[in-house]
Amino acid sequence: MLFEAWRSMSENHQSEEAEVKFWEAFLKDETTIYDEVLREKTQIIAGKLSDLASQYKTTPEFFMGFLDGINESIEMPLELEKIEKDTQISIKIDWEKLYFNMVNVEAHWLYGLKGWEDILPEDLRKKIQKEFKKTKIVVKEEKIKRNDPCPCGSGKKYKKCCGK
Repeated sequence: MLFEAWRSMSENHQSEEAEVKFWEAFLKDETTIYDEVLREKTQIIAGKLSDLASQYKTTPEFFMGFLDGINESIEMPLELEKIEKDTQISIKIDWEKLYFNMVNVEAHWLYGLKGWEDILPEDLRKKIQKEFKKTKIVVKEEKIKRNDPCPCGSGKKYKKCCGK
């Protein structure tokens, strides 16, 4: 039910203004959580969800949103639908995967946090950013002309083989 509550909060808004206010509040809390996690180098986050939400000074729903966002960056993903306020959780963060995923969703306010400096060396962070950029390069395929050799490898001209 908590995951459903989080999804409902994040998807259902009365107006565009209400949606903007919601995301501003959530992103502020999320940034605060990540800032503390990175500063303290907390690779393992464990405890009852409601206690963790209190520890990180947020609501259980917003902490669920944090878990939803980080779930692809932990060693053993959680079954988010089964988590309630009194559920004991334990996650271990894969720092490189987390950094890549932050770059992937263009969350510059998160991958630009100062805490990363003590966790991943600058050259590794630059390498991860470079790897991500490579995934966005579009390679235009060269068009096959009628008299070119057929790409199927038959040895015939394209027009006499697959181009018919």
